[in-house]
Amino acid sequence: MGKKWSIEIVKDMFYGRKYFSEFLESNPELSGKVLSERLKELEKNGIITKDIASKSPLKIEYNLAEKGRKLNKVVYELAVFAMNACPDELPKKQCSRATLENLKRTLNI
Repeated sequence: MGKKWSIEIVKDMFYGRKYFSEFLESNPELSGKVLSERLKELEKNGIITKDIASKSPLKIEYNLAEKGRKLNKVVYELAVFAMNACPDELPKKQCSRATLENLKRTLNI
């Protein structure tokens, strides 16, 4: 979880993203190579599962495993920390009480 992009990928999964292309769209600075590496690491560590959604054409779906779903409070606390410690580095729309409330609902806290 300590490698760059791991938390963002997990957060995206809480928001319902499941497919490789969705992770890339959500994180424009993330390369396909790094995404592939992070997904393999997260799967190896039991944070996510990799399932075949369709064989023809091949479509892979990534989901949070039970271990990954338990990260909901960690993801929330990191968001709170970022909002308080680095408000000038975040877009204004991400620094509001409404954003935190929405995140709480999304993370099922």
